[in-house]
Amino acid sequence: MSEKEHKRAITSWTLYDWANSTFATTIAAAVLPVYYSTVASSNLEPNVATSNWAFTTSIALILVAILGPILGAMADFSGAKKKFLTAFVLAGVTGTALLFFVRSGDWLMASLFFIIGNVGFAGANVFYDSLLPHIARPEEIDQVSSRGYAMGYLGGGLLLAVNLGMIMFTPDSQTELMTRLSFLSVAVWWLIFTIPLWKYVPEPTRRILEGEKGSNPFQASFGRLAHTFSEIQKYKQLSKFIAAFWLYNNGIGTIIYMASIYGAELQFSTTTIIGTLLMVQFVAIPFAYLFGWLAKKLGTKRSILLSLFIYTLIAIGGYFLTKEIHFWILGFAVATVQGGSQALSRSLCGRMMPKSKSAEFYSFFSISEKIAGTVGPLLFGLVSRLMGGSRLSIVSLIIFFAAGGLLLTRVDEKEAIAVAEVEEDKFMQLSTEAAS
Repeated sequence: MSEKEHKRAITSWTLYDWANSTFATTIAAAVLPVYYSTVASSNLEPNVATSNWAFTTSIALILVAILGPILGAMADFSGAKKKFLTAFVLAGVTGTALLFFVRSGDWLMASLFFIIGNVGFAGANVFYDSLLPHIARPEEIDQVSSRGYAMGYLGGGLLLAVNLGMIMFTPDSQTELMTRLSFLSVAVWWLIFTIPLWKYVPEPTRRILEGEKGSNPFQASFGRLAHTFSEIQKYKQLSKFIAAFWLYNNGIGTIIYMASIYGAELQFSTTTIIGTLLMVQFVAIPFAYLFGWLAKKLGTKRSILLSLFIYTLIAIGGYFLTKEIHFWILGFAVATVQGGSQALSRSLCGRMMPKSKSAEFYSFFSISEKIAGTVGPLLFGLVSRLMGGSRLSIVSLIIFFAAGGLLLTRVDEKEAIAVAEVEEDKFMQLSTEAAS
């Protein structure tokens, strides 16, 4: 690949963050949760609507956690990371577009379409992330990952701003229609801006072992998974990192998914809730780049630990949340660490895995993320339902950040990177190139 093609591939890869982050902002974080609580669940009690949303989120993430490892191994064997990504993108776009048909009282329909959309969104990310080690050189992977998150915040923020304008500056009689049109706009945006990735990011070379010749992808995927589990001791540090990520991402994921509906339960205005989330999108852009720079100065692991300390303070502040100004302040604090913590976690994981198994290992990384995404909101929803309110749900997040950070301090990333390089060399020697 020439230098020009390399730069174009990186730009096209980061543009997918620009494309799909509109789902994360308008659908998962800002507009749909409020619409779900106030319109789709207009016939339910507020805390019941909150817990239903938490359970809906958990179901979607559990589905991806189940499918991820099998599909990841199949994609590595088939040399079809982009094809699997495409299938999930189309599913996500379809589920998102169908949200246009959700009206007052249709909370069950909203849950179903969101599950379809979120499975597409989360599933596609497994294969999108797995392309990162193939297009980014080792010395630039932190910066490329951070650039992707920065692009995502910019793209997600711009469309969210447009959608807010549609919703807030039209007559009240048109608010519901404009909200539903905003869901449709996400589907169109997501589809259009995925095109550069399809066109300019190359499919990594397919490599198979001698014993895999003639195997069907489904059979080979289970064989590869079994082989990986049988050699899991070789990846001790990577396994430890994934466990740490599972812990601290419980807190991060819960904040992302539950912030706006928690604000709605506290009866904060729609302007405050969505305005804060919009602010987060733009404030997070320079901080995503800042964490990419910090990784060079402090090291990737130390930079992640710094973000977890700040998240701990945010969780404590969330428990005492009473005024709308507090919501704005905490939103700003989240913006300083959200992109950096996720971008550096993604790139650190990418350096600690063999490239030839990137989809398989990123599926385990994704499982950690998805199971964390189920446990956090599920716990949040159960505490909310049992206590008749969600304030005490925030307390649990401190435990996740502290435990995850403690385990992360015990990860030897240098050892993990060395093991990944040795295993990749072995795989290259034992494998042969195969036509996709």
